[in-house]
Amino acid sequence: MVVSVAPDIPPPRSVSRRGIWGWMTFDWAAQPFFTVVVTFVFGPYFVARLTQDPVSAQAAWANMATISSLVIAILSPVLGAIADRSGPRKPWILCFAAVKIVCLSLLWFAAPGSPLIWPLVLMILASIAAEFSIVFNDSMMPRLVGPDDVGRVSNIAWGLGYLGGMIVLILVVTLLAGSPDTGLTLIGIEPLFGLDPALGEDARITGPIAAVWYLLFILPMLLFTPDATKGQPMRQAVRSGLRDLRGTIGELRKKPGIAKFLIARMLYQDGVNGLLILGGAFAAGMFGWATIEIGVYGILLNVIAIFGCFIAGRLDLRLGSKVVVVISLVLLLIATVGIVSTGPGFVFFGLLPLGLEDSGGLFGTAAEKAYVAFGLLIGIAFGPVQASSRSYLARSVSLGDAGRYFGIYALSGRATSFMATLLFSLVTYASGSARLGMATLVLFLAGGLLLLLRTPYPANGPDR
Repeated sequence: MVVSVAPDIPPPRSVSRRGIWGWMTFDWAAQPFFTVVVTFVFGPYFVARLTQDPVSAQAAWANMATISSLVIAILSPVLGAIADRSGPRKPWILCFAAVKIVCLSLLWFAAPGSPLIWPLVLMILASIAAEFSIVFNDSMMPRLVGPDDVGRVSNIAWGLGYLGGMIVLILVVTLLAGSPDTGLTLIGIEPLFGLDPALGEDARITGPIAAVWYLLFILPMLLFTPDATKGQPMRQAVRSGLRDLRGTIGELRKKPGIAKFLIARMLYQDGVNGLLILGGAFAAGMFGWATIEIGVYGILLNVIAIFGCFIAGRLDLRLGSKVVVVISLVLLLIATVGIVSTGPGFVFFGLLPLGLEDSGGLFGTAAEKAYVAFGLLIGIAFGPVQASSRSYLARSVSLGDAGRYFGIYALSGRATSFMATLLFSLVTYASGSARLGMATLVLFLAGGLLLLLRTPYPANGPDR
């Protein structure tokens, strides 16, 4: 069978620094959604405060992630293939941005006691739109920088993303989120705009904030970053893109290295997604953390993540993307086992008993401090594992195939991610223990690591 592929168009001879920085600001614009909405503020609010049943709410949150991941897994490679044929990526990004912004803005109406279905639907649509936008943004990268620089640029972009997420998170906990006990924010003032923490307004406001932030900061990419030239008309692009996708899947049989990398990434990214989606909610359910505690925890993780990304960018340039990903996965495995093994009054599954005394203030018990320490390992690793995975693939595919392969890359990040959250949900429901549900993430991280160790670098090199 003859495989029809998009032409391998060389990158622009000279992409301005403004154009490259415009591309990197996309991560800055997109990350607050994942930081303040999915992981550290709205997600824990959904689990701990929107209903009176945190175990069922945590399972419902996991089901939300499962549904969105399934849709993303099915459609991402299709859209990536179509994008290669239609040419420009920005119109797609703009379309999905509109969906994301509207859905996030409507999260404001998710008041305590309201039906769960509506915030779940809004989160599903926002998550799908966010991930589709990332597919098209990622596929632009090989046209902007050469193979030697993709690791550094990718990690810097991820670092900027975490910085943006951290800034929004700091604003929330210092100016908007009031303590349930005192009604005051972390710096001892009344929440701005008269937000009432008892009504969850401090958490609900994060949806509109993330929407406005995204709207403002995708503008540099839209205005300054060069896009691919116009390709085929849409109807023809759809037919050609689908044909190319079938050809790409067939190509993978002849490219075992890339296939092995994508499967490995599929497994370990499931574990990473699970940690990001469920980690904050898990802590909220176990320790009863409110928005301030979750927010400070998130700030600590993001501070560490920024440094992790910038250090990883240098390591990626010197040692290669594979080494960075392997180190990151080892740290994530240690952290996940540590988190799962920690509970009120113990760590390491009870082998190390801890006192139950609360010293007051944030993270007052020894178990909470241990949880935070393990969380910092996650902060070090979860940025580099994703940024260097992105550069791993960028070094392994041609420019003309970037959209197709980054679509399949998105598929590999989502194809079984519903399995991680689904397995969490099933185990949690069956056992009544969110701890056992979280333990299932170890399987995905370890499986991906073992397969990655057997994968060549770059992935289009000779198989091992």
